[in-house]
Amino acid sequence: MGRVSRLPAGRVRPALSPRVSIVRAPMAPLALARRRLAGARLPVTPLASAGLVSALVLVSLLLRVRGVGGPFWIDEGLSVGISSFPFLEIPSILRFDGSPPLYYLLLHGWMELFGRSEGATHALSLIFALVSIPVGLWAGWSLFGPRAGWFCAGLFALNPFLTVYSHETRMYSLMVLLGLVATAAFVHAFVLDRRRFAIVFGVVLALMLYTHHWAIFFIGASGAALLAVARQRPERRWTVVRDGGLAFGAAILVWLPWVPTLVFQVAHTGAPWANVPTPGDVQGGMGAVVGGLGPAIGLLLVAGTGVSHIVRRRRSIERLEILTLAGLGVGTLLLAWAASQVSPTWAFRYLAVVVGPVLLLTGVGLARARRQGVAALALVALLWLPQGVSSEPATSEKSVVAEVEPLLGRGDLVVSTHPERTTVLDYYLPSGMRYVTSLGPVKDPRYMDWRDVLGRLQEARASKTIGPTLDRLDTGKDILLVRPVTEISDQWKAPWTELVRRRSAQWARLLREDSRFVRRAVAPDGPTPAESGVRATLYTKVND
Repeated sequence: MGRVSRLPAGRVRPALSPRVSIVRAPMAPLALARRRLAGARLPVTPLASAGLVSALVLVSLLLRVRGVGGPFWIDEGLSVGISSFPFLEIPSILRFDGSPPLYYLLLHGWMELFGRSEGATHALSLIFALVSIPVGLWAGWSLFGPRAGWFCAGLFALNPFLTVYSHETRMYSLMVLLGLVATAAFVHAFVLDRRRFAIVFGVVLALMLYTHHWAIFFIGASGAALLAVARQRPERRWTVVRDGGLAFGAAILVWLPWVPTLVFQVAHTGAPWANVPTPGDVQGGMGAVVGGLGPAIGLLLVAGTGVSHIVRRRRSIERLEILTLAGLGVGTLLLAWAASQVSPTWAFRYLAVVVGPVLLLTGVGLARARRQGVAALALVALLWLPQGVSSEPATSEKSVVAEVEPLLGRGDLVVSTHPERTTVLDYYLPSGMRYVTSLGPVKDPRYMDWRDVLGRLQEARASKTIGPTLDRLDTGKDILLVRPVTEISDQWKAPWTELVRRRSAQWARLLREDSRFVRRAVAPDGPTPAESGVRATLYTKVND
């Protein structure tokens, strides 16, 4: 077998001679992995382990529950609105939106049980975030030993990206959890020869495809990783390719019923609000995943040192595990960036799909850096703790509506010059309001019709979209004009947002100069510095 090399945490593993191939090694990779775990001492007893992971979950809960119940933003209004439709109608409504249905179906059932308040819907995302802590412990422990498992659990307990989306009514914390399980299952199945995990990988991959379309990029990266593993494992090449083909094939087969809807969405909805990402956005994306550029640099330096010790062992199974994790995380990120050069779909929140492999890789690197890893995690935790919860701005839809709601009556008209904000306005405004956007009258404010929306807004003219509605409005009725805050022009450069900004100014000028309408109130009242949100002006029609 060759010499014996000493590993961290008192583990020993046979080291292969450079002249001995993996094919002829008496110890198979699975047996090698089992001996590695069997020889590792638990840092605490099973009971103490349960207590420690429970303490991590409790700390994470206290950190993340602070944001639960905060005001909805645009996408959260869309989530609640779409999930309010009857269960079987949700997939057809999403044809107009651009998302897969799994999260909305789960949220529908959750709201049936616990209601549709901000706190109730945030709680679902919080649960997904908290579950990622013991799952992260299992993933790191089962792949690289107990020390790595505890580092991974700590990272998932404190990570600011996961904290932010643990109190947002969107699918991103669910996507982090699924991506974590898929990543661990992939390594177990195709690197460590635990073939039963191929089934887990296929099932979770199908769930990812039904949760967010960036799972397609994860499929591309994992497919490339599968071929790389097969190339490095000549003695297992056929088994790896066959099991991988079955897992991928089963996931895609389950996904096929949704593909026609996806094709329609790509052709008619897309993401006109997105900009083409620059090379700097790759760096910014990694910073977003790990909670800022400073923590990213610190973790890269320390964890990179720990990872390098493994990578230098060229014949090591652990080296192949590490390279596989890197391929899944970085490969997914680069595929998404490249695809967005052709059809922009880039948004930092979509990087939820790479959080699992990135944090697993980071946890292993910190564990192998030993004392330096402990110090780095402690320092980064101090930088992370203040992040994740922001105060409610005066320009949030909830705040603005609270100021003007006492002045509104049933049948009054709400004009939103930012069309996709109608859902969140409808959530906070009283029932019985009528809605018009710069695209025209709104039939159902619970969802946004994104079909060919850029062309529709380019062709929209006030005389056709809002003029007839203003003419028909009875004297004495109120009209609430809601405009987005657009002072920071860099946030409004995409084709859709730039046009929304122009239309907002045009529609506001039309009402301001119409002598039939008198301004009664504005919200927020007085100058308020803001980077996002809305401002509202209430008019009353005084004559025809």
